[in-house]
Amino acid sequence: MFLSVFELFKIGIGPSSSHTMGPMTAAARFLDEVAGNDWPRPAGAVVDRLAASLHGSLAFTGIGHGTDRAVVLGLAGFTPVTVDPDDVDRIIAEVGAAKRVSPAGHPSYRFDPATDLVLDKKIPLPGHANGMAFSAFDASGRLLLRRVYYSVGGGFVVSEEELQRMKSAPSKAAGSVPHPFRSAKEMLAMAASSDLSIAEMKRANEEAHIQRADLDAGLDAIWQAMRGCIERGLSKEGVMPGGLKVRRRARQLHDRLQEEWSRNRPNPLLANDWLSIYAMAVNEENAAGGRVVTAPTNGAAGVVPAVIRYWLHFHPEADQDSIRDFLLTAAAVGGIIKHNASISGAEVGCQGEVGSASAMAAAGLCAVMGGTPEQVENAAEIALEHHLGMTCDPVGGLVQVPCIERNALGAVKAVTAASLAIKGDGTHFVPLDAAIETMRQTGLDMSEKYKETSLGGLAVNVVEC
Repeated sequence: MFLSVFELFKIGIGPSSSHTMGPMTAAARFLDEVAGNDWPRPAGAVVDRLAASLHGSLAFTGIGHGTDRAVVLGLAGFTPVTVDPDDVDRIIAEVGAAKRVSPAGHPSYRFDPATDLVLDKKIPLPGHANGMAFSAFDASGRLLLRRVYYSVGGGFVVSEEELQRMKSAPSKAAGSVPHPFRSAKEMLAMAASSDLSIAEMKRANEEAHIQRADLDAGLDAIWQAMRGCIERGLSKEGVMPGGLKVRRRARQLHDRLQEEWSRNRPNPLLANDWLSIYAMAVNEENAAGGRVVTAPTNGAAGVVPAVIRYWLHFHPEADQDSIRDFLLTAAAVGGIIKHNASISGAEVGCQGEVGSASAMAAAGLCAVMGGTPEQVENAAEIALEHHLGMTCDPVGGLVQVPCIERNALGAVKAVTAASLAIKGDGTHFVPLDAAIETMRQTGLDMSEKYKETSLGGLAVNVVEC
């Protein structure tokens, strides 16, 4: 199945791709269905009121992840790309006061977030841990339309019917692209037969659907959004929202590191410090609901930008073309992981989020450092292997503890993995495909309390302030 670089790297808002961006997108999809003619609307029926319910992980950690606010924004006609993070509080307050939503192109609908939005922790929906249901009623309270959607990680949303089709007919390699690899083994074989790099194959696949100029402009926009997120994170101080009273640290650490730099004080951990600060800046901004890029998720959004910024900071040969190659290579690896396992914390724990991000970043860095396809695959495998078994246990349901520091360490592991791989010849004991399959199996065996429900791990062993 062809998965575009722009599907893995999506510009949106924090704090969560699966719990914020996904539900907002699902709500927008429901609005489109309400306005359409693809459902059996009774004669003369007029939609008067909307309602929604959140289930599974969305119910357990929805408040901390802003899922309730995301649904309100989506039903008000906004998407993760179109909403301005600075306007969110105002929009939420206006809907709460009016008890109505007035999305563009629609009539005004009754919708009271206090009563029409339910976090149902008792009844999970059968298709996925991140399930939600939307309903439309007429003025008499008669149900006119009900749709179920699942947020399957990284901002991806599927309907109940789409999920069933995916399960009953697993996707096959896309025939519409020149290099339709579904696994790392196929990717390496196609690289060998075509004499192309992974980035070149991924570019050829993208250009089967989009013009080169548009592809490059889109890749540049992704990096600009990532870089902007780093800069905003480095400029802000204060306490992050949510009630844990966790303070932003990236700016203070950045200022201290700049001071050490100016004094020429020896620091054997200099690269690791910069990596950590860049990653933390992104994830502090994400936790505050700012503009962020899924990479491949919001909870893991700091790893790839931090490693690219490291590349620009410490490697004089870095340029714009190399950033594009980095992103293309990372997307190729991320697509394989998503196709064969998962990038969703609610499905496989944080190994699927920060673990996948670290593998993607390691692959991208190894590629721009001159690595062969075999070395790139090795780098991704090293990074993923050493995140296997990592749980998703956010304290208070917030993407703050341990998520922010976890991105910093994921970035450090990515650079270490790329450095180890490029010093070898690409031969290694554990194939990337084996690590991906191990992650999938581990996720299946993992208790639900460790999969983004905040019912286990640090979430229950750390006293909330």
